[in-house]
Parts: sequence; structure tokens; C-alpha cells
Amino acid sequence: MAPRRAGSHMPACSEWPRSGWRTAACERMLRRAPELQRRCRSRSPILAAAAAHYHRCQLLRHHCDQGETMAGALDGVRVLDLSTLVQGPQAAAMLHGLGAEVIKIELPQVGDVGRHVDVLEDYGHSSVYIACNRGKRSVTLDLRVDVGKEAFLKLVETSDVVLSNFKPGTLDEWGLGYDDLAAVNPGIIWAAGSFLGPYGPEADREGADIAGQASGGVIASSGFDGGPLSTYGALVADHCGAQNLQTGILAALYARERTGRGQRVDVSLLGGQIWLQAVEYTHLLLTGEEAGRSNGGHPLVHALYGVFPTSDGAIAMAGCPEHLWPGMCRAIERPDLEDHPQWNAYFVPREVALELRAFFAEVFATRSTEEWSKRLEAEEQRFCAVRSHSEVVANEQPYANGYLVKAGHDEWGTQTWVGCPITMSDTPTRPGIDVAELGQHTEEALLEAGVEWDDLERWREAGAW
Repeated sequence: MAPRRAGSHMPACSEWPRSGWRTAACERMLRRAPELQRRCRSRSPILAAAAAHYHRCQLLRHHCDQGETMAGALDGVRVLDLSTLVQGPQAAAMLHGLGAEVIKIELPQVGDVGRHVDVLEDYGHSSVYIACNRGKRSVTLDLRVDVGKEAFLKLVETSDVVLSNFKPGTLDEWGLGYDDLAAVNPGIIWAAGSFLGPYGPEADREGADIAGQASGGVIASSGFDGGPLSTYGALVADHCGAQNLQTGILAALYARERTGRGQRVDVSLLGGQIWLQAVEYTHLLLTGEEAGRSNGGHPLVHALYGVFPTSDGAIAMAGCPEHLWPGMCRAIERPDLEDHPQWNAYFVPREVALELRAFFAEVFATRSTEEWSKRLEAEEQRFCAVRSHSEVVANEQPYANGYLVKAGHDEWGTQTWVGCPITMSDTPTRPGIDVAELGQHTEEALLEAGVEWDDLERWREAGAW
């Protein structure tokens, strides 16, 4: 898909299906062309956006008439993303990658908190915000005031999903809970991510990724016995929560196809971390024993499994099944070990595994990562060199599958972007490219939702944005 130009109001046609309410909105705007043209002669500051929107609708109708579509699986789905930072925004970003239109609703003058996390001077945005919000449109509304809520409910009328990650109860206090929105649009999917879940004695607590890791026991399982605890080197709680939120939304959309009704979806960082460690929790619940810390591998996997230093780096071994053991012996030049009475099995007793790993730790330390990679790959072993992010970006494999993509940007030139981790044969996924300025699409999105000019001006003057 060709990227939309930065600052442009014309999307690729794959973002706007030929059928459905968007086409109807386009035609409605075209019928109002004389009104738009008259009003654009006035001095109202919002009418320049209307002129651009009118031009957008003309182009949209032309492209749709030409049948220029590359529909994603969620083509025709509109998502209102009220969330901030990572858990919610990443869920919405994935929905965009699957073809949905995502409109980000942000607080006027402030925006998503993620906009302000270590802003990159050359790009004018933070890595956090770019990663989680590419491809979305930006609308600013103050949902705490009546006029802002009134404008938001107008968007809800023509949307499919409202997604948030506020502290539980916040939207209900603003009159925007599930029941409130369902009264406006019975088909709405109201999806929320939280820290510890919407119910229970700690439901009203706030937290982000590191607290999520701590709450679910992930940090407690990290590192080596007797050593310091550590977080993971990625926002695993936020991203796991995002995946769960996305999955819940997709299931609710599928259920709506059968029932015609929307529903409420709730996920949390705590719930995601427990699910992430289902194996370890199951072990505890069945045996009464903690699985323990990872110690460079996994506490329940007693095998040639773990991270082993080399002379200049490290490799990760994912076990050596029986049929691969002869090849492993060739790789380390120890054919005498092929018939070892204990080591030639995939899984072994814990004590044997400790002995096996200690032996291979000495062996792998004798050569470079590159040399071991060649030897192990030649024997089709289950391993990978431990790579830095820079080494991953330099590797061909992510590009072959669209996990990383190169695409042009009018302001930033050709860049490498994180792509969608899902590939589909008939409904292509897409990477987000453009990053909207705060409030860039406010008037435009409201006009598309059928808002009248008088209401638009009234809301703006009353402080809706």
C-alpha cells in the first residue's frame, strides 16, 4: 500500500471501503458542496479544513468508482481510540494494521502522554508515540465537558469500537460508560484495558508496564538465583495487554455479526501476565511449588535449553531432540558423546540437565558466535545467535515477512518501519506510516460523521477542543 503523504487528508483507498457508511458519508458531503463553498468564503478558522475535506471526498469517490481497493480484514470498521501510552494504543495500532480506520481522541493542548516521552528532535515526536500511533487520525475533544461529550457521541453513532485504558470507572463518571454508549449505538464494542482488572479491592489502582510485570510475577521469575531482579528489556506487560485487548475486540465484532449487539470487553496487565505464565502458574497450582527463576533458561525445561556465552557473544539453544543429537556431537567435534547414556535424550532429569548445560557452557565459550552459528545451522540445530536490535534490523528475514518494511515519508524520507506481525493471503495487512499532529483531523472527522456546521462552530467556541 502506498503511504499517505504527511499532512494530507487523502487516505489510500484501502482505508475507505467502497460500501458501507463511509461511502454514504462521502456522498452526503458532496451533496453539501455548495454550502461548503459558500462558507469557505467566510473567516471562520475551521472552514479551511472543510474545503480540504470536500476535496478529499471528491478524490475518495473517484478512487472508489475506479475500484481501487485493497481491503484489509477489518475494512469498514471504525475504532475510536481514547487510550494513552502503550497498552491501548498498540491494540488500536494492530486493528489499523488489519484494515480498520482508527481515530485517536486526545485531550486538547496536551494529547496522549506518549507524545511527551523522550521526544526525538529530528522528528518532532517520541518513539513511543510513533510506534503506537502511526496511521491513526487525531481528533482533540475534552470529554470532561458537555460539549466535548456531545461531539464524541456523534462520532460514536458511526463507529464500531471505543477503546480506552483509563482507570476503571473514569468513563462511567464522565457519562461515557458502556451503557451510555450502547444507548447511542447498540452495536458499539466498548473495550477497556486496566492495570489490575475492573473488579476487586484494587481495581481503582493505576499502573503501567513495569507495575504490570511486578503484579503478575514476571519480575520475580527473572534472573539467576541469588542475583538481582530485573524487568524484561521490553514492555511485555503492555504489549501482552494490547494483544489481549485486540483479541477481545475481534471476538466481540465476530459475535456482533451473529447477535447484532455490541458488548463490553475488559482486559488488564495483571490478567495478561498470568496468562503469559500459564505453564508456571499451572505448575504451582498442581504441585504447590514455585517454578523458580529462569537462571538463563526455563525452570521447568530440563534440557539443553538456555543462553550460552560464546567467545564474543551468546547463542540461545532451544533443546536438542534425540534425532538431532548426533548432529550436535558432530558440531562440537565430540562423536564419542553420541551414545552417552543420559545426554542423548531431549528431556532429562534436572540434575542431568545441570550437568549437560555446564558442559556445553564450556564448549560454546571456545568459539565465536559466527562460527557456532555456521556449525549448528549445518546440523539443523534448534538455536539462534543472541541478536541486538541493530543486528535484527540488518538481517534479511524480518523484511521477507513484512515484520520490518521500508517505506517513504514526505518529511522523513525512506524509513524502516515496524510492520504488522500478521500476514494474510486475501486481506493484506499494512504498516502505519504517517503520524498525525495533535487535533489534525478534528473538524474533518466530525463533518464525516454528519455534524452540521452550526454545531461544529458552537462546539468549538464552547471549548470542546
